Formats: sequence, structure tokens, C-alpha cells
Amino acid sequence: MTVVEDRIKMADENTRALDAMFAAFEGLPVLEGMRIEVVEGNVHMTPQRSSHWEIILAAVTQLKAAFPHRHVFSDVRIDYPGHRNGLCSDVALLAEGARADDEGRWQCEDVEFVAEVISRGTGQNDYGPKRAAYATAGVSVYLIADPYQGKVHVYTQPKNGDYSDAWPPLPFGQDVDLTTTPLGLTLTTADFPRD
Repeated sequence: MTVVEDRIKMADENTRALDAMFAAFEGLPVLEGMRIEVVEGNVHMTPQRSSHWEIILAAVTQLKAAFPHRHVFSDVRIDYPGHRNGLCSDVALLAEGARADDEGRWQCEDVEFVAEVISRGTGQNDYGPKRAAYATAGVSVYLIADPYQGKVHVYTQPKNGDYSDAWPPLPFGQDVDLTTTPLGLTLTTADFPRD
């Protein structure tokens, strides 16, 4: 087998394993209102707080205004590189023309921007393995909104499984100027609540 064939086989095995994991959770009434994702093969369930949703909604509203004909998702599973990363990003903006495959799956290669809002119990995933997965997939802009710190962290220029450019944290209320990135817009954080 070639390296490419090995990677395709590994991706197919990860997808089948993730499909089985997510299928096991579907329809369980105890999980209603819980956000579920698989990070490095580990299942994480977190309830969505109102402040969490308000930050997501503010970001999605701005992205849809700037890119009305592109897909902007929240909590939609997209499989990323690495061991069983079925991530349900808080906000994901896909490239123009992105299409789901024949099985209804969206491709991580089409994701251009991700925003994650920190939850107390799973924040280490956002700063660690999810950051690595997004960088490995080539997501050009990764933003973390941390309502506990009241700060936004921005990572750009993915390279070798990490981001080569980490911006100094910006306080909530300050605009995030992403005009020098492939995203090409300014994100307003005035409506981002703190926890």
C-alpha cells in the first residue's frame, strides 16, 4: 500500500467508528439539550449555556451577513484529521461552493473559519487537540471566545498541525480585525457576554 492508500483506509475506519459512536447517542432522551462531540476518540457532552449561545449567534449573524450564500453551521458534525475527531464546532464557515458528499457529510477541507466558545469542562480541547485538528485540516482562521476570561484568541496560518500565528488575546468589546486573513472581515464582539 502507498501512503495515500493508508491514509484513505485510516480515514474510512475513523469515519465508520465515528458513525457508530454517534448512532449510539441518537434518540437518547436523556441527552436532549446536550452538545455531543468526539475528540481524539473521547466522547464529550456539555450543556449549552445562554451566554454560550449568545456568542455563537452573534458570530453566525455577522458571518451570514458577510457571506449570505455560503454555509455557516453550528454544532454540525464534520470529521477532522487525527484519531476519531468527529467535531461539532460552535461555528464553522465553509468555502464558497462547498457541497456535502453522497452520504450527507461535509468535508473538513472546505472549512475556512471555525469559532469555538469555551465551556468550563472542555476548554482544554479547544486550546489543544481541536486546535491541532483544525490546523492539520488547513482551517485558515481559528477563533476561540473565552467568556470566563472575557477574551478572544485568534490563530491563523496553519502549518504542520498547528497555527504559526497566534494573536495577542483581545478583550470582549473590541473588534477583531480579520481583514488581513482569508476571511476578510471585522468581527464585532460587543455583544459577547462574559460568564
